Amino acid sequence: MDNQIYNILNDMSDYLNVSQMKKLQEVLIKRLEGTNDAAETVTNDTYLEMFLTAKQIEGCSARTIQYYKVTIEGLLQKVDVPLRKMTTEMIREYLSEYQAKNGCSKVTVDNVRRNLSSFFSWLEEEDHILKSPVRRIHKIKTKTAVKEIISDENIETLRDNCREKRDLAIIDILYSTGMRVGELVNLDIDDLNFEERECVVYGKGDKERRVYFDARTKLHLQNYLDSRSDSNKALFVSLNYPYDRLKISGVEIRLRELGRKLNIDRIHPHKFRRTMATRAIDKGMPIEQVQKLLGHQQIDTTMKYYGKKKLMTSCTDGSAYLQRYPPEQLSIINASGH
Repeated sequence: MDNQIYNILNDMSDYLNVSQMKKLQEVLIKRLEGTNDAAETVTNDTYLEMFLTAKQIEGCSARTIQYYKVTIEGLLQKVDVPLRKMTTEMIREYLSEYQAKNGCSKVTVDNVRRNLSSFFSWLEEEDHILKSPVRRIHKIKTKTAVKEIISDENIETLRDNCREKRDLAIIDILYSTGMRVGELVNLDIDDLNFEERECVVYGKGDKERRVYFDARTKLHLQNYLDSRSDSNKALFVSLNYPYDRLKISGVEIRLRELGRKLNIDRIHPHKFRRTMATRAIDKGMPIEQVQKLLGHQQIDTTMKYYGKKKLMTSCTDGSAYLQRYPPEQLSIINASGH
């Protein structure tokens, strides 16, 4: 039925203005909605499951799909109307109440808005609704702040206080490659090429890219692997039997505990990634190369890691950096490796 309404509106779009089109849509829905019982059997929850399945097929991670699920379920539980009857005003009110109730930042609210926008855009593309009600809800403006990185001194402190060879290898590979923690835990031993000091990682959407590590990281990785007695193919495993593949939460907890023990604030895997990107730009690496190494689709995402004014200055002397390091080794940015 929604397809029929859509086709009628499309046919009449050349003859009616916006307000007339809106009124026609309201009348068609009112008069025709009771003629198709089958359409009514598709619940909001069913549409959500269909959307999540589509995202899974697209290659979204389990974490991303869970975030979609939680944020969209929040809306569906609060605004209990069929999706095709949900309005922009309803969603605006929900986002406002969400922020007030949870006391969250504008960034968090905008993340919820983006998830809802993805959901309703998919519904529109699949002809389940006529038009996304989120389309008129624009990005929430937030202050752009350059986030903290880990100082050279704190990097050395973390290294010096690692009691486990595994943890030292984790710190070094995160710092030298800038890979995501999800990419780290999915690495297998066979993914490493010690001769070329490189490995292949699979980023968001299972997109493959090559990253490089420095000489120190190579040494610590080899020391860690030599110390293992298990047969697990995973690069990083638990310290105790049954030596399962390390999970994202395991890496996060381990690094956070190490940081707290040493009185170093907010040590987490993504901070190593941000530090690597900043160090690379400081040394003159062109922003486009940093974007490629980090696996960012949009260069704007890479630029958020760094102050734009300083970034432009850094890019002007990128040739000196390129001359010092060959292209295949551009990501080896730690001075300790050279």
